[in-house]
Amino acid sequence: MEKSIGFLSFGHYQDVPGSRTPTAREALVQSIELAVAAEEIGIDQASVRVHHFAKQLASPFPLLAAMATRTSRIELGTGIIDMRYENPLSMAEQAAAADLISAGRLQLGVSRGSPETSLRGYEAFGHVPADGETDADMARRHTALFRSAIAGDAVATSDPRMTGWSSPLAIEPLSPGLGERIWWGSGTRATATWTAEQGMNLMSSTLLTEDTGVPFDELQAEQIALYREAWAAAGHAREPRVSVSRSVIPITTDEDVRYFGVRAQQDSRDQVGLLDGVQSHFGKSYVGEPDVIAAQLAGDAAVRAADTVLLTVPNQLGVDYNARLLRTVADHVAPAFGWAPAHAATRPR
Repeated sequence: MEKSIGFLSFGHYQDVPGSRTPTAREALVQSIELAVAAEEIGIDQASVRVHHFAKQLASPFPLLAAMATRTSRIELGTGIIDMRYENPLSMAEQAAAADLISAGRLQLGVSRGSPETSLRGYEAFGHVPADGETDADMARRHTALFRSAIAGDAVATSDPRMTGWSSPLAIEPLSPGLGERIWWGSGTRATATWTAEQGMNLMSSTLLTEDTGVPFDELQAEQIALYREAWAAAGHAREPRVSVSRSVIPITTDEDVRYFGVRAQQDSRDQVGLLDGVQSHFGKSYVGEPDVIAAQLAGDAAVRAADTVLLTVPNQLGVDYNARLLRTVADHVAPAFGWAPAHAATRPR
């Protein structure tokens, strides 16, 4: 299986000791600069997380468009957009515009969202679940309308008083092919099956909201297998894509030891616990010497099963630090699980 690797930035910013992203502007600008550096290294994807009511990246499309103007090859993604907060038609217009600027390089991860600090924050954005509908149901409804809109389906009707006739209207602009580059962030085996049935790519993170007692990578690999089975059963024509996220920190310098040496022992195993009242399973971090974590990732069942591996980066340490981290992964870690930089230029869009 041809492998892609990318980085996933949470876009934290805060004026605290040690932070190299004290302001929102620096978090945004550095995200652009890291995408440029990653493309030069040969990394395949630059993705950003989306959080509301937090000192993190929140509005992805201006950022993705800016990243697109500074790069030419690297895929540009989100992991993920919380669809509870989105106006589907406005998002469809913005996504199409950003995708056209990028020449069809967007890979948009969407989902119901993760546990957050705000209480029903989506209601402040004007989105309230309908009677008998959960917030997760609303996210899926928003997603269905968004996907319909980017596909060019009619979502309104012209006003005869203005046009002289009544006819169906689609959003503008449209970006051909964007509909095949939508990923659903799935936290369970059941939602992975649903994702396949809907014809979306699968994005699985370092958190699953279920636990069966098996190691995290095996549970995630089972999720991926169920997704692929459901995709085949649904009869979709194209080949789907599947991504997993991993926290990977190669230790090669004294600076790495200073920041992450203790973490190498603390986060080296899976964690199970309650999150938002749900039994959840957290994946471990891969921290250590490059050859050691290369062997560990090569043995990771979900990494083997996925075609795309997103590396979460400590963005508050700045562009230079994270570019060096990505270079080390590209040179000494990713080849162990089947990645090669040469394929980046030939991957069909």
